[in-house]
Amino acid sequence: MEYKVVRYHLYNGEKIQFTAEEETARDTVEKAWSDKKVERKLESIKEIRLVKLQQTDYMANSDYVMPDKIKIWRQQLRDIPTTYNTETEYDELLAVDKDSGNLTHSIWEKP
Repeated sequence: MEYKVVRYHLYNGEKIQFTAEEETARDTVEKAWSDKKVERKLESIKEIRLVKLQQTDYMANSDYVMPDKIKIWRQQLRDIPTTYNTETEYDELLAVDKDSGNLTHSIWEKP
């Protein structure tokens, strides 16, 4: 047996069931949101990557000699979009330790 979720909106404190047109419009919005899930994950990864790169940008200063291990790590961060390109891999990159709240993937660890 299949159950249909009935959606409502409030109007002057009164629950009013969606019309067929409102259902269709809401379904369209929800599908568009769902279809962009992978792109949103990649955007989050790119934002995290940018922060990590910015944390070591000072090492690129001409007065500082950047260690090779940092150069390699920074290149690995820049290569993320080509190295990791599936939703499963994105999920692994975005995994967070439930106790500490820290990202768990080793790519994020500065050497």
